Order: sequence, then C-alpha cells, then structure tokens
Amino acid sequence: MSDLQEQIQQVLDPIVASLGLTLWDLEFRKEGPQWLLRIYIEREAGGVTLNDCEAVSRDLGAVLDVEDIIPHAYTLEVSSPGLDRSLTKPDHFRKCLGQRVRIKTYQAINGEKVFKGRLTDLDGTVTRVRFLVNGATVGATLTAAPYALYALTAPWNGLPRAMTPTGYTPKRR
Repeated sequence: MSDLQEQIQQVLDPIVASLGLTLWDLEFRKEGPQWLLRIYIEREAGGVTLNDCEAVSRDLGAVLDVEDIIPHAYTLEVSSPGLDRSLTKPDHFRKCLGQRVRIKTYQAINGEKVFKGRLTDLDGTVTRVRFLVNGATVGATLTAAPYALYALTAPWNGLPRAMTPTGYTPKRR
C-alpha cells in the first residue's frame, strides 16, 4: 500500500467505524485519463445500504477536500464488495474460512490455474491456504512469488431470494 493510500485509510477508518461499518478494501489507481479512489465497505450483519455508501462518500469527500491529501483531481466511489468479492488480504481469507471460493493463480498448480472448492485451512501467518476441490486438498502460497491469488466467494445458497442476483437459481448439491 502506498503512503497516499495509508493516509487515506487513516482518515477513512474512523469514518466507517462511526457508521458501524468496516473497510473491506481501498483502491487508488489511474483508469484511463482519470484517477479513481474506490472504497469497499461492509457491515457484518445486514449488509451495506445505499445510505451507508452515501454517508461514507459524503464524510470522506469532505475530509479529503479539507485536508487536501490527494494533490490532483479524482473520482470517489463507495460500494459494497458484493457477493462475489475479491480476497486480497490475509483478513479476507480468515473471514472466508470454511466457505466456497474460486481461486485464480498466475502460475499453474498441478497443471491448473483456476480452482473451485472450500477454503479449509490457513497457516498461522496466512501465507499458505489449503482448499478442498473434488475431494482433493490443494495448497497455494499467498505471499511468495510466483503465486498470486484472487478469489471470489459465492455464498448464494441459503440467502433470501431478494438478496440473490436477478435470475440466479442456486444449484442443488
């Protein structure tokens, strides 16, 4: 994380905490000719509402304008990480332990780059993960090259119909 992102997070953390939310992730990058500051927030129980996103955007935008932390123009976006969320930090993997995930690696493991299964184990420092795929345990390293993991959770089974993506029908297992 860059120094600028750390400064933004220091300002952001008390804002999301005061609203009963947690920060899932923060991205600050150039997309095309513009800079984009994208904030992903979550609420442990009940999910994130449009009002939550609006409040974080309003409060963070005001503080960033007054503090003048970002020296150039940017666009601020605040949203939920969604049902299919990226797992990019050790805490993300801890929160999803026991859940179904899809893991993509940059380098093949046993000839495969995409794995779907249940996240079954993390080591103490969350540098290695193990997940169950079709009855077999597959392991991967999070921090050591050449692996980079990107995972999506799909916890749609068991959600109320109103919270599932439009037209989605859970597969029966």
